[in-house]
Formats: sequence, C-alpha cells, structure tokens
Amino acid sequence: MRLSHFDFYEPATIEEAIELLQSKGPDARVMAGGTDLLNKIRVRALTPKTIIGLKKIEGLDKIIFDERKGLTIGATALLADVARHPGILEHYPTVAQAARGTANVQVRNMGTVVGNLCNASPSADNAPTLLAMNAEVHIRGAAGERRLALDQFFKGPGMTALKADEIVTAVHVPVPPSNAGTAYLSLSARGRLDCTAVGAGVMVIANGPICEDIRLFIAACGPTPLRARRTEDLVRGRELTNELLEKAGVQACGESCPITDLRASADYRTKMISVLIRRAVQEAHEMALKGGVPGGCFDGDQR
Repeated sequence: MRLSHFDFYEPATIEEAIELLQSKGPDARVMAGGTDLLNKIRVRALTPKTIIGLKKIEGLDKIIFDERKGLTIGATALLADVARHPGILEHYPTVAQAARGTANVQVRNMGTVVGNLCNASPSADNAPTLLAMNAEVHIRGAAGERRLALDQFFKGPGMTALKADEIVTAVHVPVPPSNAGTAYLSLSARGRLDCTAVGAGVMVIANGPICEDIRLFIAACGPTPLRARRTEDLVRGRELTNELLEKAGVQACGESCPITDLRASADYRTKMISVLIRRAVQEAHEMALKGGVPGGCFDGDQR
C-alpha cells in the first residue's frame, strides 16, 4: 500500500521543530527513526499532513554517560547504538539488552529508544527496564523545558503526557546504586519478529539475601506498562526465597489486566506473568549480589 501524501520538513534546531508543530496544527507528527510512524501511515492508521523529521538537529543523537549524573539517550540515538554503547553495556546492561531485543536488525538500525517510548505501545520493549530504573524524559515545547518521570508519561495505548507543541528530546536514567541489579524478560510468538506478548522489567536493591527495595513493571498486560506495587510491597524488606518468589509471581498476576488478541490469550499472559516475574526478580537479585555486573542475564535472543 502506498503512503498517503504529506509534507516533510527537516528543521535544523529544536526551536524550529516546535514552531512547525505550532504552525501545522494537529495533523503534524514528529519523526525520529520512523519505524512505527511510517508503518502506521502505510496501513492508514494515521494520515498526517505534515511530518517533522528530527535527524538534522545537532546533538539529538548523542548518548552521554556521566558517573555522577547517569545516562542520557538523545531522541534520535538509534537502538543499535544504544545496544552496543560501551558505557551502557558496562553500567546499564539491561538497557542495552532491551534495545538489542527490539524487533530485528533493520528496525534497530533505523528506530530509536525515544521513538519506541513516544509510540506508547503497552508492549514496548524499552519501557519496562527504563521505568524500573526510574528514568525520566526531557521535554521541550513553546513554554520551555520540563522533565517528567517516565511512569507519568504513558496515558494509554498510543497516548502520552506530551502537549501538542512538545517534543521529547532525551530520556535520562539515574546512576543505579552499587547494590542494584536489573532484569528484563519477555515472550512473543515469533521472537523478535512479533511484538511482546508479555514482559517484565525489574530493579532490585539488595542487602545480601534481603530485598531492600524493588521497582517492578509488567508489559503488554494493560493499557500502559503496569507497576506491580502490591508485589513490590510483598517482597520489599524480605529474604528472596523460592517460596517468596512463587508468591510474588502469583501476586503480580492479580495486578495485571491482560486481554486476548492475535499475539496471545489472556489466560496465557496471566500464566506467563507469574513465570517471568519470578525469574526476573531472581535474575535482578543475582546481578545485585555481583555488584551490578551482568552475568547470566536473560538475553533478548532467547525470548
């Protein structure tokens, strides 16, 4: 199917992009990599009259790691670059893993982490880990700059907290504590070729066998990635025994609201939530015990 007609602009600055958003109105769309947007246009799910490309804006493709400030991923930084960035591989291995497990190599060479977030799909691979690590998005608009916690960014399928004239310029991830570990597990019908049917992103802060703190998010089982707060409360401050992990998996099932669709049945999703939560918490804890050094992490290739 041929693409519908649209006007295409490539502004040189973020200010020009914001001005274009204001002047072109609600039929304008911002494009970073275009892998999601162009596909939606191709199937007529969207018919924008204007597309504003961000790739010529200097600096938006940067990936910056600072040992004190953390990690900043620019709006046009490619998934492939995030997946192989030395600083991310060393200090944020699960962020790299999620990027590496997104779709296929063609998509990763065009798509971006920020674009994946702004698409606001409940099954987005990059959201759960970033949510678990307490990430925030940097936003620019006509009124200036603001920062918003990522767990306040998603409002529903395809819906975000962005105003009509606002653009996400980067996502920032704080420096994790030295005794923190992370994990992201997901399942889909045909591996990377299909969207995730169910996923789990976890950060555990450990004191030996004790879980001092935890952030846990479930993907593809609700209108947005869901935070399993009751499951967090269940394990926080307790020793992570096999029995507790089993209970955590069961508890997480009750905090989700999966549906039946082409990718999986609600029943399958419910059963897999229990399995993935148990494994993800255990793997994040194991990483935390190693001082945050990855070892034996579930690889996106195996999902």
